[in-house]
Amino acid sequence: MIGSRKRRPMARVMAGLALLVCLGATGCQVEVGGQTLPSPYYLTDDVQYYAPGPPFKLAREAAAMKAQQQELAQPARPQQPVQPQLPVPPPVQP
Repeated sequence: MIGSRKRRPMARVMAGLALLVCLGATGCQVEVGGQTLPSPYYLTDDVQYYAPGPPFKLAREAAAMKAQQQELAQPARPQQPVQPQLPVPPPVQP
């Protein structure tokens, strides 16, 4: 019984050290005063950069609407009547 009582404080110390090692080995984000602080590994993380897009997000839609307005603004031209083409008969052999 005496040997088991000596092991308890040592087990608690070892468990505490293991907990500290686990907490120190994991990098996590922390929020302090409303500010998110990065993990300890932020210097080795890969950079995720997204190029800025155009300032006007609907450029294609605006171009399509402009083309449609121009098409509607042009006066309608009268269509030429299509003359049917008759098939050419084969040459007559003598």
